[in-house]
Amino acid sequence: MSMIKVERLLINYKTLEEFRHFREYGAAELSMKDDLNQSIIENDSESPFYGIYFGKKLVARMSLYRIDGNVDKYFDPPQDYLELWKLEVLEPYRGKSYGRALIDFAKSFNLPIKTNARQSTGEFWSKLDFEPITYNESRDRGESPYVWFPSGVQEQSAPQMEAANEKSS
Repeated sequence: MSMIKVERLLINYKTLEEFRHFREYGAAELSMKDDLNQSIIENDSESPFYGIYFGKKLVARMSLYRIDGNVDKYFDPPQDYLELWKLEVLEPYRGKSYGRALIDFAKSFNLPIKTNARQSTGEFWSKLDFEPITYNESRDRGESPYVWFPSGVQEQSAPQMEAANEKSS
């Protein structure tokens, strides 16, 4: 299998145009478009989006946000972690390891990763060594968080979470 190259996406009109092909198109992209119109972020390399091109076509993407360890309510020991959103591979390109390549890229930072599994995608996440985390009403608010633990990291226990909640309120 050839190496699939994951790259940080530049925010420009071409990229935003390509984003329209993805189902998970929403507020983040629209606000980028507004910023672009005010020409703040032309070709901003600090974009949270990463993607894979097939030829000149963007066929897979995700966004990754680094979350500060001070607000970590998931991992023990508490630490910076990555929040993964909008992982999507365009229909004709599914089943060709593009999703796995994006996930492997995210894992390469060697930080814990949290994502929210959409209904029926649990199996996909499990295959990639993510596990559902114990549901916590006040923290998860109807999301279904799946996490990936680098070695030496585990799920926070409930008392730890309560202490963290008290600290932050």
